[in-house]
Amino acid sequence: MTDNEVLGQRAAAFLAMHQPGNPVVAPTVWDVWSAKLAVDVGFAALTVGSKPVALSMGRNDGEGMSFTETLERTRLITAAVDVPVSLDIESGYAQSPTTLVEALLNAGVVGCNIEDTVHSEDKRLRSQSEHADYVAALRAAADSAGTHLVINARTDLFMRNDGDDSDRIDRAIARLTACAQAGADVLYPVGFHDAETLRTLAAALPKPVNALAAPDTADPASYGPLGIARISFGPLLQAALGKHAAEILGRWR
Repeated sequence: MTDNEVLGQRAAAFLAMHQPGNPVVAPTVWDVWSAKLAVDVGFAALTVGSKPVALSMGRNDGEGMSFTETLERTRLITAAVDVPVSLDIESGYAQSPTTLVEALLNAGVVGCNIEDTVHSEDKRLRSQSEHADYVAALRAAADSAGTHLVINARTDLFMRNDGDDSDRIDRAIARLTACAQAGADVLYPVGFHDAETLRTLAAALPKPVNALAAPDTADPASYGPLGIARISFGPLLQAALGKHAAEILGRWR
């Protein structure tokens, strides 16, 4: 089997894991150690998170690393595990969609998160149409490459506390629906939401919804009944492990 065939099979398997009501948990990892730890426990897919990778390298999140550095770390992970790996590509590292897709597939990645905060341009928020156009260009590039890259379109409206509270959910739904129409496979209204908000988002959005969860405190069984299709941890797994490690080390101080 060729490398392209392996990637294609992994991408298809990853996409099929996104089942509303029966969410796939894709732990957010940052190096080979954390990736192998998650796979050895039994997880069938992984997300490489920008913030935990940055912190592990002494860098800042928000594209504080170069795209090349991010890919180098990711290649080590994809070479070490036999499960689908998705990469958080932040806002795209000021790369063209064609360059991004080619680099991701060459690194063994079968999915990506793309957010609407443009870090290279003073962290401005992409407009709804601009974000959808970027997603469409990623989809077109992946189609040309022959692998169905699983695109997770993220909006930062909640994280940024953007605009009025009264219509933020509606604006997020409109923004993510446009991304779905542009070719996104998964939709990520990133932030901590109460159950009713998650239920509303999952019911209103036309594609599977990704929820953020705190791995040490959230109830794993609570997301399925809300219609969520994917769970990731952002930097929270690394933070929880760091807290526990600090407690262990504190005994020896």
